[in-house]
Amino acid sequence: MVNNNANLSIRVYYEDTDSGGVVYYANYLKFIERARSELLRNLGFEQDKLISEQNIIFAVKSLSADYLSPARFNDLLRVQTEVEKSRPASLVFSQKIMSDKQNKVLFEAQVTVACLNADSFKPCAIPSAILEKING
Repeated sequence: MVNNNANLSIRVYYEDTDSGGVVYYANYLKFIERARSELLRNLGFEQDKLISEQNIIFAVKSLSADYLSPARFNDLLRVQTEVEKSRPASLVFSQKIMSDKQNKVLFEAQVTVACLNADSFKPCAIPSAILEKING
């Protein structure tokens, strides 16, 4: 596979943390969502255009996550995203959030995303142009 991975830098803001200055657990999911969106953007596909022009959306079907070490206020994080598997109507992503300062894995997730018809929310085929870019 050629262009099936991406890195995204994210700064931890106060709003991302709990009262102890540690990133609130649900925000890790927001960070990895952004990274998957950026991967698609880097491949040349904007999600709003996929809806308006091809009537498809991508939705999380399942995920497993491991919280390994806390990120804290003002940390610079690096979100690594890779397409692990591509199927006709779904993609499986492997994602890690790393501490830029310590070069340490803080969070890992495997996320399965389904391609859905934007009107019916029923599974549909991923457009061949997307699969071609992902699979090289």
